Amino acid sequence: MLAYLIRRLFAAAVMLVVIIMVVFGIFFLVPKWAGVDVALSFVGKQADPAAVEGVRQKLGLSDPIYSQVWEFFKGLFAGRTYVGGGDSVHCAAPCFGYSFRTEQAIWPVITDRFPVTLGLALGAAVLWLLFGVSAGVLSALKRGSLWDRGAMVVALAGVSLPIYFTGLLSLAIFSYSLGWVEGEYVPLDESFTGWFGGMILPWITLAFLYAAMYARITRATMMEILGEDYIRTARAKGLKERVVIGKHAMRSTMTPILTMLGMDLGALIGGAILTETTFSLPGLGQAVLNGIKTQDLPIILGVTLITSLAVLIANLVVDILYAVIDPRVRLA
Repeated sequence: MLAYLIRRLFAAAVMLVVIIMVVFGIFFLVPKWAGVDVALSFVGKQADPAAVEGVRQKLGLSDPIYSQVWEFFKGLFAGRTYVGGGDSVHCAAPCFGYSFRTEQAIWPVITDRFPVTLGLALGAAVLWLLFGVSAGVLSALKRGSLWDRGAMVVALAGVSLPIYFTGLLSLAIFSYSLGWVEGEYVPLDESFTGWFGGMILPWITLAFLYAAMYARITRATMMEILGEDYIRTARAKGLKERVVIGKHAMRSTMTPILTMLGMDLGALIGGAILTETTFSLPGLGQAVLNGIKTQDLPIILGVTLITSLAVLIANLVVDILYAVIDPRVRLA
């Protein structure tokens, strides 16, 4: 187990370096190769030439590529000082970038909005795992029944309906018409009940989409596993059905579910743009949308890094859970 964990940690460290280099290439090298002035992208099209030249000096865009990459790496782990245009700005570690429009580092913006996105992602994940996996298992066990057909119809609707439709519909019914839940977000440190009331609809709306996908994949995987020889052997030995399903079948079914969970949860931690916009949640997704509207490239770069790191960490956790669920994975 220790050797397996070391291999996975080493692979994650290598992937982290690759991710940082790819993100650097996307935001700094590709625009340059396409003939786009990177400094102009960071400071805005309305800036005067002196301001653009100052940003170019601060970012070191005239330096060799290896020097730019090193400064980018160093900024993430040790901080960075931007010097140029007659002044200097220090960005403390971890420096995920600096917005020359708003004159502030990106990391404080991320840390301020991250708890909102994290709460949304984790709350929705609990709901979609609970209801999606349960519905999928029951549908597989009652294949062809009224429950199976009804659950799959609901799952199909969940996959097909966009979040901005189900979100606005839930707001119109449960918040504005019936008044059962709060329609506005309240920070957790101000009021737990207000925070919970403002998050319940976003949780349900986001979970409805993902629960539908998890129900379908759970049903398909469970039906395949129930036809395996070891399941028939377990039943022939006289084991109780709940032991056959809970201990043997579910253990194999969890592998694809964990794979999906790692990807989905990691991506959501980077911001659920549609959900956060629909419910006016001040999370990372809304920050990215505002950055796109105002063409504030550093905030987009910072959230892209956070999303990539979240997916990497989530997949590392999934790899470790694989070894717990299936000991054979440790030999891989």
